[in-house]
Amino acid sequence: MNKKNLFRTMAVAIVATFALSSCNDSNKMDDKPEKVAAQTAAPGSLRIAYIEVDSIMSQYEFCKEYSKILEKRSNNIQNELAGQEKNLAAAAQNFQNKLQNNGFTSEQEAKNQQAALQRQNENLEATRVKLSQSFQEETDKFNKALHDSLQHYLDLYNKDKKFSMILAKSGDNILYADKALDVTAEVVAGLNKAYKSKPSEKTEAKTEEKKK
Repeated sequence: MNKKNLFRTMAVAIVATFALSSCNDSNKMDDKPEKVAAQTAAPGSLRIAYIEVDSIMSQYEFCKEYSKILEKRSNNIQNELAGQEKNLAAAAQNFQNKLQNNGFTSEQEAKNQQAALQRQNENLEATRVKLSQSFQEETDKFNKALHDSLQHYLDLYNKDKKFSMILAKSGDNILYADKALDVTAEVVAGLNKAYKSKPSEKTEAKTEEKKK
């Protein structure tokens, strides 16, 4: 998986986080229909802000560190699989050459080598599945940590700001928004400040990177 795809994964996680926040806010409001009516009746009572997802991915230290970890892990997986594929291709070519040049002493020897090639191919496929699942688990772990981090910070951030809704702006999903509603810089700064104050999380991230 290249960096572009990793960033896309992060973007999905971030958008999902804000979507969940919006759904949670909507559910709270649905429980109090009278309050909703009062809010919709009052002009200017709805306060909305938005955050640029690309800025979160490129400026939030947590995202930057884990994107490096995942990218390194992805490259290691690709290299490992490429090495096994190369070995299998060489073994298959060797088998083909011996078969064409009558290099086997018996038919049984040829069958044994062919069976060995089949096992080697099966092992390669099993390794591919195992590594793919492992990488997906790591990606899911990152997405959950990212979601929890954003959710926790936005809960604190909005205690004072009291926005009715904070949207995630990614690409053209929001066709127009007044720049005055952009709170990206504040949120990124707050996220990084909170992240720096949690050395245990940074140590864990660095430990994960060393393992790969």
